[in-house]
Amino acid sequence: MKLASLKAGGRDGTLIVVRRDLKWGVAVPEIAPTLQAALDRWQETAPQLKQVYQQLNASDSVTSDSVTSDSPASHDRFAIDPQHLAAPLPRAFQWIDGSAYVNHVELVRKARGASMPQNFWTDPLMYQGGSDGFLGPTDPIPLGNRKWGLDFEAEIAVITDDVPMGITSNQAGSHIQLLTLVNDVSLRNLIAGEVAKGFGYLQSKPASSFSPMFVTPDELGDHWQDYKVHLPLRSYLNGAPFGLPDAGVDMTFDFSQLISHAAQTRRLGAGTIIGSGTVSNRDRRKGSSCLAEKRMLEVLDSGSPQTPFLQPGDTVCIEMLDLHGQSIFGAIEQTVKSVE
Repeated sequence: MKLASLKAGGRDGTLIVVRRDLKWGVAVPEIAPTLQAALDRWQETAPQLKQVYQQLNASDSVTSDSVTSDSPASHDRFAIDPQHLAAPLPRAFQWIDGSAYVNHVELVRKARGASMPQNFWTDPLMYQGGSDGFLGPTDPIPLGNRKWGLDFEAEIAVITDDVPMGITSNQAGSHIQLLTLVNDVSLRNLIAGEVAKGFGYLQSKPASSFSPMFVTPDELGDHWQDYKVHLPLRSYLNGAPFGLPDAGVDMTFDFSQLISHAAQTRRLGAGTIIGSGTVSNRDRRKGSSCLAEKRMLEVLDSGSPQTPFLQPGDTVCIEMLDLHGQSIFGAIEQTVKSVE
């Protein structure tokens, strides 16, 4: 099942069910007006949404007139325009990002002269980010100061239902209801100063953006195993391939472990988003999923970074394809915009 949110409908958007090929969608206000409302009653709404999804996929042609994204009508199918889509959860009660690819963490810490604690390999590293407003998949990335070191981070995330406190990793995986792609926007030149204060990220982690679709795990078929996604995550910079590391390789902590860690001392509410951290492989031929990692590799190779951070006008694309070349989540396609 694939779900998205139209920008129309207020701060939380309008929930739509999207056909598997991402071409057509339908609003379902009689089931739930927003995705968060659906997640709040997931055991009830999921079967109803799945039925609509199956009906939508069974249709090979449009039998009713298309409607605009500004005025979606229940059961009237309309063409999907990514420009009209918000993040599937335009705002969420909780956004927690992990660093499941510890190889990436080690490289990035080297870039700012920080040592790598040994327990990073055994105890997940996570931070709680701002979640009161996410960027849509085609929204521009605002940049207030070119000296901040704007970077993209290509990640995968899962969305949970209600998770009880103290859940074990053996139990946590059953609470994963949806998956998505993330661009965890980072301001690299602000991170070191914030981390040195000992209180975590704030200014260095502005609004993240999400792929057009949230999908249920069954959409990935056999590529969803051991609570990992075993497919390449593709990123492009200004139209050129940048990285395609396999998301199932070198993932030190799977999503069930990340959920268990986040819920060790508190419950997680329905709609909690938990990110994987930047996808990274030890095989350097696969490229990188962020500029910081590539710059660090350049330092190791030549003594200094060659790749600049993002500047106004630069474009970033993040996408995952199935084995037939079909986009699973739709693409995050963003351009950096100066707001200086």
